[in-house]
Amino acid sequence: MAAATAVHTLHGLETLEVVGESHYQDHLWHLVGGFTTEHVRAPILALLIPEPSNPHDANAIKVVIDGGTVGYLSRDDALAYRPGLLQLIDRWHASIALEGQIVGGGPRADGTGMLGVFLDHKPVDFGVHPQVATQIGELRTGLAQAAATDLEDDGYDLSWYDQLSGSRTPADIRTLRQLLETEEEPIDRHYMFAELAACLYKCRDVFMSALEEFDAVCEQHHAEMATIRAALLDKFGCIPVIEMYRQAAIRWQKAHDWSRMRIWAQRGLAVYAAQAARPEAVADLDKRLAYATAKLAGSPVPTKGATTRANSGARNQPGVLEVETFICVSCGHSFERPRARGRKPHRCPSCRGVAEPATTP
Repeated sequence: MAAATAVHTLHGLETLEVVGESHYQDHLWHLVGGFTTEHVRAPILALLIPEPSNPHDANAIKVVIDGGTVGYLSRDDALAYRPGLLQLIDRWHASIALEGQIVGGGPRADGTGMLGVFLDHKPVDFGVHPQVATQIGELRTGLAQAAATDLEDDGYDLSWYDQLSGSRTPADIRTLRQLLETEEEPIDRHYMFAELAACLYKCRDVFMSALEEFDAVCEQHHAEMATIRAALLDKFGCIPVIEMYRQAAIRWQKAHDWSRMRIWAQRGLAVYAAQAARPEAVADLDKRLAYATAKLAGSPVPTKGATTRANSGARNQPGVLEVETFICVSCGHSFERPRARGRKPHRCPSCRGVAEPATTP
């Protein structure tokens, strides 16, 4: 397939994850105007580029901003999104772009936080159903390892999974609630909670109380995490991925409740501490924490159509210069420039290190 030169931009409200940004921090800091110790939130337009020659994953999809790679879709997302992405490229004869934001930075106990990338999209544009539940991964949550050694370990018994349909239905929700009434082993309770939360989230459009019940189950799961965490450490020697923290943060992100989103990201990071089995799980929560923090801080960000237009009534009048006013994503100050075609600036001339443009004819 020939490389596309045109660009077709898609829009949406769902978040598409980018991973591996830690390897591209130099370019990310360049994109936001240079290193700063302050929290960062800057709008971007990113290309999704299939990379079939990738030696680690033939389905790889890299994320490119302003000609430089900033990360990749996760292996699971690349597998799910690649067929739809290829169809979109062929349909539009163009590279596919998504709007999003670079977020992160800010002071942390170990220094300044890293930058991450969030992309906005509609899964259905790529042929991915938006209600597909996150599946339990073999090496991510530890479930497969626990199941493989179930007979050898008397500390838990995962045979209760045989009572579930495998489709995460309302009937499974009733079964899991009944199991939790009598189960005492921490590892069993952990995976029961995880499966119950996944069932409820999948059923959020099936019955009205599903999301409220999901919230309550997450709270109960977290309330038992001290005991569960100790059992997981004893079993695995580390903390496997606990999907609840990511999914709860996403739930409140979609509700625009940035305070609760931040709480769940902080909770997850505290549970993982320095003992997470998968660094990308910590990186994901780091990004979500930075995103929620930036939202709560009300950092000014230029949005499409939000530019003010000084002298807007003077367009096409001879001898009158039309001026645009912008908000700098780096320092937050307003700045002006003569109206011009092409890409709009996100940073003021001072932050870009250039001379101020004249605003008089």
